[in-house]
Amino acid sequence: MKLRRMPKITSIEWTDMFWNPVTGCTKVSQGCKNGYAARMAKRLKAMGSPRYERGFRLTLHHDLIDAPKRWKKPRRVIVNSMSDLFHKDVPDEFIRAVFETMVACHSTSFRS
Repeated sequence: MKLRRMPKITSIEWTDMFWNPVTGCTKVSQGCKNGYAARMAKRLKAMGSPRYERGFRLTLHHDLIDAPKRWKKPRRVIVNSMSDLFHKDVPDEFIRAVFETMVACHSTSFRS
């Protein structure tokens, strides 16, 4: 399974791209009721995006953990705009690997 490719360039002035090593979430409160991520995941699934075959169900993308290490120039990155990295079903080891990648990429700025 060779997916990669997820990081998306954006025209939002305060960021350069999104990096989503996790997609999907569980709606646990009223704040989740009208979230854009669930609507976007539904749309991406309908468009045949392989990252959203499961819709908005929590999905770990192990192949994306090291993606920032391959970038040639610094970027301003939003992390997990389409999920909750700290969801109860995301293993601590996975979260640790995501943070290790962020620490290793000194010239890239990561935000959530």
